[in-house]
Amino acid sequence: MSEHFPAELLAQLPGLLVPWFLRAKRDLEWRNDPTPYRVWISEIMLQQTRVEAVKPYYDRFLAELPDVAALAAVDETRLLKLWEGLGYYRRARNLQAAAKKIMHDHGGVFPSDYDGVRGLPGIGDYTAGAILSIAFGKPFPAVDGNVLRVVSRVAASREDIDSPKIRKELTAALAAVYLAGQCSEFTQSLMELGATVCLPNGAPLCLTCPLAGICLASQNGLTDEIPVRKAKAARPVKEFAVVVLRDTAGRFAVRRRPETGLLAGLYEFPNLEGRPGETALKTAFHADRIRKSGKAKHVFTHVEWDMTLYLAETDDPPGGFEWVGRDSLRSETAIPSAFKAALKLALDPDSFPGGKP
Repeated sequence: MSEHFPAELLAQLPGLLVPWFLRAKRDLEWRNDPTPYRVWISEIMLQQTRVEAVKPYYDRFLAELPDVAALAAVDETRLLKLWEGLGYYRRARNLQAAAKKIMHDHGGVFPSDYDGVRGLPGIGDYTAGAILSIAFGKPFPAVDGNVLRVVSRVAASREDIDSPKIRKELTAALAAVYLAGQCSEFTQSLMELGATVCLPNGAPLCLTCPLAGICLASQNGLTDEIPVRKAKAARPVKEFAVVVLRDTAGRFAVRRRPETGLLAGLYEFPNLEGRPGETALKTAFHADRIRKSGKAKHVFTHVEWDMTLYLAETDDPPGGFEWVGRDSLRSETAIPSAFKAALKLALDPDSFPGGKP
């Protein structure tokens, strides 16, 4: 018995949402053949990333790594290059660690029980629920921000949706109303409604919502107040000077970041924290000529980088860097999205106001 999400209210959800979903669902590649592998890859990619942004990455990833065995065997450098642009690179490493575990512990067959799925690296309650319900047709809810928002509004719950206790209560309440034969569609319908109708930003589209007749927040004018979540602390901002450094052969200096910490094991351009002047940068990186070329910003979960970009040339390459050509930089070297603007400066300097040092 749920204190905040009445069973009689939630019991109406499948009958209203599933027919709507079958009519209104978006045509997404991973829905066309919802095998456990395909559902898994899509759900991991969709974490912290918009659907439209994921589509080309998903297609490229599946074309090169079509199954668990291929993912387990791929070289990590290539894996990270395939992931380049999606960010949160730990997700890619966890995918491969999970694939290796499936090969070793499950004979290459994706597990179909909760403990087996939940025990894979990088898979939490939400992803386990998504895989088990969508790919295996089992009654396991996948509760994320979309689902929390939808159900909180339906029930007019003012409980903090970031509370683990509330998430656990809502998950149990939803599990009780799953219907045999509709588990996949019901899970996806909740996701779809939260993404396309009961919107996370801006006013929800209540006039077109299949739940309008039972949604207590809509009926009582509370959609701008629900869901409730505690205000997050402001992210700290760190300043960096990032230098796209070329040698006389037209190669670019990059170095691999440490194997632990932020952007672990990925490649970065030369940089210094703070606001060092051009003289300090020329000294630090043995640059002969240098010019400020633009600004960039990148927002991580817990910190924001405010970057000043420079383009520089050197006849005396500093130690500690690898030198890679333009083609390698474009197709082989895994540069994280935090340095997206610097990568563009390297590949297309004329598109920046200070593109020539």
